[in-house]
Amino acid sequence: MDVKYLEDLHAGDTFESPARTVTETDVVGFAGLSGDFNPIHTDVEFARGTTYGQRVVYGLLGLAILTGLLDRTGLFSGTAIAMLGIRDWRFRGPIFIGDTIHFRLTIEAVRRTSVGDRGVVERHFALFNQHGDVVQEGRIDIMIRARDVVPA
Repeated sequence: MDVKYLEDLHAGDTFESPARTVTETDVVGFAGLSGDFNPIHTDVEFARGTTYGQRVVYGLLGLAILTGLLDRTGLFSGTAIAMLGIRDWRFRGPIFIGDTIHFRLTIEAVRRTSVGDRGVVERHFALFNQHGDVVQEGRIDIMIRARDVVPA
């Protein structure tokens, strides 16, 4: 996809990411990085006795993979200034090792800031598994560069 500047985005625009399969290596690496070794994520035998009957991928790992998929789209490559926050994030269903996930991004609002060379983009993400189930969703707003500078 083409890199997007503020002027290129409008409320209602949607974008789809490529897909990626979550692996055992992803889970082990995230456990080591985060220091979170909760057995629901890391212990096959323990997880067999849980509601899901298998290990569940860390919710934050799903979110981290989403940001990697976003980078793969190239949408904000070189125009992103700052992530402004994560709001109303919901973990709707489990992600399991072996699931293949992708997202749909919907632009909710676009506004230029008082500094005329940038703006805020309100974005809603829905993260799907290979069955089309929404497993996570919420807002991640971003500040991006504008192509044209508008004097204050």
